[in-house]
Amino acid sequence: MLRVLEERGFPVTELRPLASSRSVGRELEYLGRPALVRELTEDAFEDIDVALFSAGATRSRAFAPAAVEAGAVVIDNSSAYRMDPAVPLVVPEVNEEALAGHAGIVANPNCVAAPLVVALKPILDAAGLERVIVSSYQAVSGTGLAAVEELRAQSLRVLGGDEAAPEVYPHQIAFNVLPHIDTFDEDGQTGEERKVMEETRKMLGLADLPVSATCVRVPVMHGHSESVHIETTTQIDPDEVRNLLMTAPGVALVDEPAYNRYPMPIDAAGRDEVLVGRIRRDPSHPRGIVLWLSSDNLRKGAATNAVQVAESIVTNGWL
Repeated sequence: MLRVLEERGFPVTELRPLASSRSVGRELEYLGRPALVRELTEDAFEDIDVALFSAGATRSRAFAPAAVEAGAVVIDNSSAYRMDPAVPLVVPEVNEEALAGHAGIVANPNCVAAPLVVALKPILDAAGLERVIVSSYQAVSGTGLAAVEELRAQSLRVLGGDEAAPEVYPHQIAFNVLPHIDTFDEDGQTGEERKVMEETRKMLGLADLPVSATCVRVPVMHGHSESVHIETTTQIDPDEVRNLLMTAPGVALVDEPAYNRYPMPIDAAGRDEVLVGRIRRDPSHPRGIVLWLSSDNLRKGAATNAVQVAESIVTNGWL
């Protein structure tokens, strides 16, 4: 988030990093200057205009109300408020107008749902949506730094002929894929899959849209990818979809498979756009379209989207 604030030239007169008592005094760098971490308390938000929360749902529920009471707008990167009917869940390229009615808290969406709706919105506007089926291929950085280190260490151990010794994940992640992100419910869905389905409906404003998700962890450091099967209300051909996405905000069209050009997480890493390609007709349905996308889960899936929300709020006078 700090790097994105720097890159985008967000207007900051005071940066106030807050964390638990364990991190108090830690020195961060912002625009080449030191910024000391202070303790997160209910009294820490005086004179703050925008509070970017990314410390988990428990901390968000505990401290976001205090930030709002102090006059700040909270942009929360956790799942705490995403499905609260009173809280806007926003990707600016998709539903920026929802910010106008915020009551102090805005939710930042799941790292799979955010790029998904960026790709779906132009198709929805042009041809409507009847059904969406998505399979995600999610990088280990979505779990956190410990998972990145585990993939790196396991890869070296397995290549050296040793056991993988998993700790972060229930199974080896190096040279493997795990169809398991978050906990399973009684219907066999995972928490991650529920988030993708529910948040996609909310952001698109389609409460009854049939959405099915299968979320898979893959041995990639950075960048989530998604295979997306779409059934539209009216027929639309792949060339029309390409033309729509070529000019869609937040999308970079990468769709020249004959020249081996298609979205890959290695190319999405470090970029804010959602890379979309492999656009083709679904032969199993008369109004079916299939596409593939990759995006940086730490940027558009989290930090960049949060800063874009802050920009929208400031620019439109919605503080």
